[in-house]
Amino acid sequence: MADLITLEYDGPVAILSNNRPEKHNAANDEMDAQLWERLAELHRRDDVRAVVWRGEGKSFSSGRDTTQLGVRTEDISNLDFIERGHAGTQQFFSMPAPILVALKGWVIGGSFERALLCDMRIAGESAKMVLPEVRHGVVPDSGGTARLFQMAGHGLVADLALTGRVMDAQEALRHGVVSRVVPDAQLDETCLAVAREIAAMPAFAVKMFRRTLARLANPVVQASIQEEAVSQVLTQASDDYAEMKAARTEQREPVYRRR
Repeated sequence: MADLITLEYDGPVAILSNNRPEKHNAANDEMDAQLWERLAELHRRDDVRAVVWRGEGKSFSSGRDTTQLGVRTEDISNLDFIERGHAGTQQFFSMPAPILVALKGWVIGGSFERALLCDMRIAGESAKMVLPEVRHGVVPDSGGTARLFQMAGHGLVADLALTGRVMDAQEALRHGVVSRVVPDAQLDETCLAVAREIAAMPAFAVKMFRRTLARLANPVVQASIQEEAVSQVLTQASDDYAEMKAARTEQREPVYRRR
């Protein structure tokens, strides 16, 4: 099995890398499974004080691998499939060390949402963030709606989700979605330097601060993820979703009936 998610250690700093650069790190089932395995390993390491999550190649991640959209290789319901992914996602909330995400190039869909669940995001100048789900007849379902709402309010999350437009690094900085923007060539070095700085802080104080922050922020996001699972299943079973797919296949304008 290829290492689609690599995990290395630089003293007390763990470096988690999306490693499918030829596909702009588009996430398939195998890549997701490896991500959950690497996060589980980090939960077992009491010597890790900070984590950097980054991507090889030009992009952090272009989101879900489109060749696997709607494809099931096992006998499992849509709800079970989504909730299994959400079980992995819960590891972001329980991670014992802060996660810093290095965003560059395409940062799309569920991969963008997962980055939003982490502690900090630093962007390279090339970063382009997108929530394209509604355009494809489905909904964001990994907690990004709630987290963006917390960061920037109703207006921005509605704009991004309902139009599917691109938000660049400088706009993300203005909205507080990322905390810093640096040249791409300095992105990895900057994130590693910040991670080392955090790792050198008194460990118990870091733990207690993150505990306070998590109690403020995470309950609403976790509740939202549960609601999103049901919404996604209903959306995928809707007449409008079937009509969208039929219209695209038949190369015609869709006729939606809001059901």
